[in-house]
Amino acid sequence: EVQLVESGGGLVQPGGSLRLSCAASGFTFSVSTMTWVRQAPGKGLEWVSSIFPLGGTTTYADRMKGRFTISRDNAKSTIDLQMNNLKPEDTAVYYCAKGGYRDDGKYIRGQGTQVTVSS
Repeated sequence: EVQLVESGGGLVQPGGSLRLSCAASGFTFSVSTMTWVRQAPGKGLEWVSSIFPLGGTTTYADRMKGRFTISRDNAKSTIDLQMNNLKPEDTAVYYCAKGGYRDDGKYIRGQGTQVTVSS
């Protein structure tokens, strides 16, 4: 059974930073693309970033480029999302997902962690 457990969310002021983590189990992590998605209040799921299994190639949504960094540790079966220069519009529940970007939004994802950016 795929299990994804996110942590690290919280309340941060605009311009601040947070680091999210996701612990994965129940599948072969080292060969799986992993993804972060988010859902802001009243909105649909939004793809944030993905990291590929071989070589660690990363991709980001345009709004996150230069501010967010995704990384993975195959030995620990974890992925992280370092978020810098956070903005109020980054407020959302952040989910870790198995696999890459999906047009249909049907991600296999964890329970999420809340990130609130507010002064």
